[in-house]
Amino acid sequence: MPEPTYLTPEGEAKLNAELVELKGPRREEIAKRLHSAIQMGDLSENADYHKAKEDQGFLEGRIQEIEHLLRNVVRIEKNVDREFVGVGNHVTIQEEGSPPETYHVVGAKEADPRNGKISNESPIGKALMDHRIEEVVEADTPGGKIRLKIIKIE
Repeated sequence: MPEPTYLTPEGEAKLNAELVELKGPRREEIAKRLHSAIQMGDLSENADYHKAKEDQGFLEGRIQEIEHLLRNVVRIEKNVDREFVGVGNHVTIQEEGSPPETYHVVGAKEADPRNGKISNESPIGKALMDHRIEEVVEADTPGGKIRLKIIKIE
């Protein structure tokens, strides 16, 4: 059974929009490039043709990847459970001696820590899962172990 892809509605919409772009305008552009390169003749030494074929391979691979992700999507609606941290929650945490930080716990395909989205599979995300407000959790990060207090769950 394939692994589920956890996505917020926004993340799912973003992937659907990318898929439409790839299957429409991007495919058409590569088809035109291939047609133009074929018109030049002698494909064995035609760099434009080989580059277009390579680009076509990458494009089709990305289309397959997105289609696979969307077939196995588990939509993350805003988690209404505010007792325990789960996928979909916004969690405010604080490391001792640092200001509090708020993160949205999302699936791995949508994680973007610089924009406040951490994966449920990341070291911090894993450490927070299923814990309550006021609990202190320990995350084993690449920079070493850190202790985080859960301040708020939304």
